[in-house]
Amino acid sequence: MSRAEARQTLDRELGPAAAAPVALRIGERTEQADPASLGLSLDSAATVEHAARSGSGPLTVIGRLFASGDPDLRPVVRLDEKAARGSLDALGKKAGPEAREGSVAFEKGKGKAKAVPPVTGISVDVNGSLGALRAGYLRAGSEPLALPVQRTEPKVGQQETDRALKEFAKPAMSAPVTLTVAGKRVSVSPAVLSRHLSLKDDGQGRLAPGLDAKALLADPALAGPLRQAAPGPAEARLRLDAAGRVTVAEEGRAGRQVTEQALSTAVLPLLTGADASARTGEVATEAAAPRLSKDTVEQLGIKEKVSSFTVNFERAAYRTTNIGRAAQLINGSLVQPDETWSFNRTVGERTKENGFVDGLIINNGQYEKAAGGGVSAVATTVFNAMFFAGVKPVEYGAHSFYIERYPEGREATVAWGSLDLRFANDSGKALYIQAEATDTSITITFLGTKKYEEVRAVQGPRTNIKQPATRTGSGPKCEPQSPLEGFDVAVDRVFVHSGKEVKRETMKTRYTPRDNVTCGA
Repeated sequence: MSRAEARQTLDRELGPAAAAPVALRIGERTEQADPASLGLSLDSAATVEHAARSGSGPLTVIGRLFASGDPDLRPVVRLDEKAARGSLDALGKKAGPEAREGSVAFEKGKGKAKAVPPVTGISVDVNGSLGALRAGYLRAGSEPLALPVQRTEPKVGQQETDRALKEFAKPAMSAPVTLTVAGKRVSVSPAVLSRHLSLKDDGQGRLAPGLDAKALLADPALAGPLRQAAPGPAEARLRLDAAGRVTVAEEGRAGRQVTEQALSTAVLPLLTGADASARTGEVATEAAAPRLSKDTVEQLGIKEKVSSFTVNFERAAYRTTNIGRAAQLINGSLVQPDETWSFNRTVGERTKENGFVDGLIINNGQYEKAAGGGVSAVATTVFNAMFFAGVKPVEYGAHSFYIERYPEGREATVAWGSLDLRFANDSGKALYIQAEATDTSITITFLGTKKYEEVRAVQGPRTNIKQPATRTGSGPKCEPQSPLEGFDVAVDRVFVHSGKEVKRETMKTRYTPRDNVTCGA
């Protein structure tokens, strides 16, 4: 044959095999890959030139080539290394598990721990696979082409995982620990502890216990009881005078506080105790001075009213009590630059022990009675003060259905243990929160230094409107409610400086329909 005829023959006879998917075995898995994606191709012209230089007659050479005889007459294979490496990396991620260290996971908020078994990682040996691809292409039979792999053994094995679970994690979750703080006892449940405990590799293949004492101190379930056991410093009380200037109405006082180090030192040894006495220990407190005083107000940058918002509501005894109590707990809050303020941490759980009574709340799209009803009016007021102060929202959630006394898309609710209202003070100066409640209104004012000349709210139209249904409820918790359509709404927060818009954020809210509910006998 001429060289051209030989190339045509090769393309005809070997072309289908050259284009067929290549079966690859990587560890225990088999993958199919397109030769082109692997950078593999048959070079017919180079194969013919190689055959022609063998010294045999062309017909004989080609026949031996198809018969896989003399290894010198193998087809010439081209390999694009860049394409091959990319494809092998991708195949390796699918074909084998990644290495995972053995560990113990605490189920946050559930008070349980479980072992996470170690996994040996399997990855493709890319460098070694390049030669295997080149040699095995067009020679592979019915068996997949085996690629060399690398195995990565975990440093923390099953034995260490089992030990840590048995010796620390399970005892830690077996019962509460009791802390004695300034003579008062504070119980910390496994559910609370599980949110802040961890077991991590100490670098030597051993799992060492760790406690996020900072987060535990800030946990609302512990922050409130600690505050009652060891009252911290009272910050100075501020007010605006007739000219709108910030003045000190009442000087602060020193208090006691639990430090992160003291909490960690006290709690960790108690977690492996077998009985109540072994799980009880004292936490040291130390003196703490107020951050806000006559001497520090100006230094902290609290010089003017940054924002203020008022929500009016219908008079009801439970609202007066609950809203007034929440305002009392919030009033005087000092939020330093880059600090995050939390409604639940500041107000605490809405229990009778904390000064709250039963009132109406929304649960599963329907009004019912529960402790702390009405507190969402305070959350909504704080949300709007935060909105117009221009500081950063961190966590918030609207009511499931719209309540007419609140601005559409600019309201918030809170639920103990599941939904908080939090904002980060990114204004660059400290913020002081004033909260004032009457029988029919709640006002929240932020004092500090304005970061923006003005913050505006631009509300869009209602969209995706859905009509309510009619339901009949029963039981002692049933509360009748009037119907209201569900809808989506978007509100833009517009930041203005020197008379010009400098930034815009969009907040989207979806309200479900408020069904018409009547209560049976």
